[in-house]
Parts: sequence; C-alpha cells; structure tokens
Amino acid sequence: MAVPAPPSSPVGDSYARLTAALPGLRVEHGAPRHGDGWVGSARLAGDGTALRATIAVDEAQALRDYGRTPRPEVAASFCLHRYAWHACLLVTAPWFLQRRVPRLPVEHVSWHRGEGRMTALVEEFACLPGDPAAALPGARVVGDEEALRTAVRASLAEHLEPLLAAFGPHLRRRSRALWGMATDEVAEGLWYFGHLLGEEDRAVAELGALLPGSTPPFAGGAGFRSLPGPDGSGLRTRTRIGCCLFYTLRPADTCVTCPRLCDAERTARLSAA
Repeated sequence: MAVPAPPSSPVGDSYARLTAALPGLRVEHGAPRHGDGWVGSARLAGDGTALRATIAVDEAQALRDYGRTPRPEVAASFCLHRYAWHACLLVTAPWFLQRRVPRLPVEHVSWHRGEGRMTALVEEFACLPGDPAAALPGARVVGDEEALRTAVRASLAEHLEPLLAAFGPHLRRRSRALWGMATDEVAEGLWYFGHLLGEEDRAVAELGALLPGSTPPFAGGAGFRSLPGPDGSGLRTRTRIGCCLFYTLRPADTCVTCPRLCDAERTARLSAA
C-alpha cells in the first residue's frame, strides 16, 4: 500500500512541498496501485480499453461543466493535459527544489483521476557531486547543471513517450505536435508551481535553460517573453506550442497563453488580471 513519501526518500521533501502547494494533487510514495479509481500509467500506455475509459471521464466532465459533448479529440486532449501537467511535476519539482531527478518510467507511476492523487516509485535518481544523497542506493552522480538538465529531459521523455504514442490516435496528432504539447505541460506546470512558491523568476530562468528549443524529442522551447504593460511594466507570457482545443467549447474563454490569442488581446487580459 502506498504511503506519503517520507523525508528520508531522496525526493520526499519535494513531493511534500508539491502536495502542500497544490491542494488538487497528493503525491504518494510507493508502487503503482490498481482498482478503486487507480490506474497504472503503464496500463494507460498499453491498454486501449483503460485509456478509452479514462478519456470518457473527461468527456463526461466536459458535458457537465459546459453543457456540450466535446469532440473525441478534445476529450482526449483534456485527459492528456490533466495527466501530463501533474506527471511532469513528479520529475521537475525535485529538480527545481533539491537538484535531484527521479527516473520514473510508466511502470513506476499510477494515477487516481477522481481524487487528484498520484503514486511514484523512485528507485533511481540523478544528482550533483556533493549532494548528501549521492551515497544513497540508486543515486547516479552527474557532472554539472547541464548534465542534470539532460537527466531531466531524459526522465520526462522516457515517461511521456509511451503515453504520447497511446494518446496520439485519439488526439489525431502526429509526433511533433504531441511533443509540442509535452513541452507546454513541462513549462507551464513548473512555471505555476514556481509562482506558488514565490520563485517564479527562478522557475522561468530554469525552464529557459531546460527547454531552449533545440532538445529533441521536445518540440519548441519554454519561450517565455515580456509584453509591455500599460504602466510600462513587463507582462510575462509565453505562447503555447500546441492548442488544448478549449475554444471548441467556449470560443471566447481561452487561456492567456493560447496560440490563437493575439498579443494585443493577451496584453489586455494580463493587465486586467
């Protein structure tokens, strides 16, 4: 049975802070769980019936929330977003907070969609020289910060690749578009988490170095930029590489990073916020 990650876990402190900052996510330490609302990430990637059932939950929720049945690819896009946004933080949050990068293949993660819970079994992780955790079982010491960023990208890619392959036919998107969506989930998840911690500037700088735009399989980069605000201050933003298709349900109510949004409208909405 999964239990909350203990402080002695190499990434336990990070998962505790992640859970505290995001009330809609509870990260637990342990082997994947199955049944009673739990689905293993490996099953999502390898069992078409399980994936279709999970997408159906998002289809039903969209109908309840917006009074319209979403197109099949829209429901699949919502489902992938709700999974990947949180799953990417299982890797990026420990990197951001502790400079430790867990390896999390799909076989080591499970998800409870209804309760906003995830389990993560961390048996291997990368860290920097001098980290006290370097002596722990499963530690892999890398030479410097760039090597650690490489480990982050590798861990994320290993976890996401089989899931993107499974979601692809439902989303009706090919590899580059899928990896563009993955880039968005990595960037926007850590950006938001950094904001909650009062460390948004550092999160944006770290993401710029992690995803500069030339790191396959990720398509595009973090792409943060500043727009001039009405009072002369800068308004931080980015333009998503992929579209979540929310406009198909509410055309006038898109996110502020939507690629369909022009900079004038983006500036107006950011200024109002």
